Amino acid sequence: MVSRSKAADAASKAVTPAYWDEACRHLSKRDRVLRKLIPEFGEARLQSRGDAFTTLARSIVGQQISVKAAQAVWERFAALVDAPSHRLAPASILQLDVPAMRAAGLSARKVEYLRDLAGHFTEGSVHVRQWSQMDDEAIIEELVAIRGIGRWTAEMFLIFHLMRPNVLPLDDLGLLKGISLNYFSGEPVSRAEAREVGEAWAPYRSVATWYLWRSLDPLPVEY
Repeated sequence: MVSRSKAADAASKAVTPAYWDEACRHLSKRDRVLRKLIPEFGEARLQSRGDAFTTLARSIVGQQISVKAAQAVWERFAALVDAPSHRLAPASILQLDVPAMRAAGLSARKVEYLRDLAGHFTEGSVHVRQWSQMDDEAIIEELVAIRGIGRWTAEMFLIFHLMRPNVLPLDDLGLLKGISLNYFSGEPVSRAEAREVGEAWAPYRSVATWYLWRSLDPLPVEY
């Protein structure tokens, strides 16, 4: 039997995409901006931690607040169920009372969203085991049926948890800003213009997006 500490360590180990090096070579050939940008970050690459439920729960907790505030609330919330913050059980969330969740810093709406998310997982209405065989849009459709999860959150999940290589999150302000600064000399860009720039990145739009985020903030984003 694996001890809890060893199991927690194993769960928290980062997984990186097997396609990353090939993606960097492809993007460097196809895009002059990325040809200069990619080498600036050396061996750094996208990493996935935790499990599906925890990743989505973190995305809900972090909505509309700063990264620092989100981390503080998340740690208090995870402490309520006495579980590693990288792996929470859906059933344990349903057992919490609302006042305790509110006291951890969650808004009433986020409490509702987290309980709805936990319900979807415990009832089996999300098909986690089938996701590896499903295309991106099918997974997005399944996720946005959960309260509190919109297309942007679903796309972040595809990138950061499932590590899908070709996601272009056109609703992401960081991506639009990165394209503006790196391709348009700081001029505002439309979704259509961003989509046009991203056409050259296929089939590795997620990787290009990650590097544009890094151009704005050298610290990697994690979910």
